[in-house]
Amino acid sequence: MKPSLLFLLACTAVLAVGARADTPAEPKALVQKVQELAQKATDMAKDAFSRVRESDAAQQARQWLSESAELAKQRLVWLKEQLAELWKKKPAA
Repeated sequence: MKPSLLFLLACTAVLAVGARADTPAEPKALVQKVQELAQKATDMAKDAFSRVRESDAAQQARQWLSESAELAKQRLVWLKEQLAELWKKKPAA
């Protein structure tokens, strides 16, 4: 499940409102606080996207391993059949 950009922007807006409530009337302090909170929100968004990307990669790896295991089983069965045929054809010494 990929996080929505709209959700992340809403979180940033909530953090900005929280910064405004914490800071009285000083514009510089407000700007500083909003920048800090925006950086935190950006870091959280990057972390969330990174986890989603890792999750997708892990899912693809599991699928590839599953498919490869099935193919290996099929080839082993084929090899077993080939060896059995060769064993039957081998003349007794």
